[in-house]
Amino acid sequence: MFVRDEYKRTVLESWRYCQKEKDLEIYGWCIMTSHIHMIVGSKGRALDKVVGEMKSFTSRALRKMIENHQGESRKEWLIWMMKRAGTKNGNNNDWQFWQQNNHPIELLNDEMFHQKLSYIHNNPVEAGFVENQEDWLYSSARDFYGQKGLIELCYII
Repeated sequence: MFVRDEYKRTVLESWRYCQKEKDLEIYGWCIMTSHIHMIVGSKGRALDKVVGEMKSFTSRALRKMIENHQGESRKEWLIWMMKRAGTKNGNNNDWQFWQQNNHPIELLNDEMFHQKLSYIHNNPVEAGFVENQEDWLYSSARDFYGQKGLIELCYII
């Protein structure tokens, strides 16, 4: 799904909005072509509510983008897949973009945090997209290598 930069930018815009308006704290992230990894938190609101609202917004925005994208060669197939997933899930009316459940893991200590962050940042390397973690534009790895990333991070000291 995320092979097009405009789709990735929509996700990033949603995250920025949630950071500003919904108390979303982002500690690490990576957008791959078929999935997203995030280490997140929220001090002001229930995290599941923040993530749910973010997923709802991006689902609607990406649906509109796919339906209106003149150059989207996968349009019919993507729409068919999302509609099929939506009709199979009683929580949706007609469309499902995100998987119904997240795979949250509570990070209990610094060691777990750094292990998960390393795993997230290493995804593009393992996939063969880049040689070095910091070379993947759509990842917080850049921030940890002294480069300016695309999302403001909350740092754990």
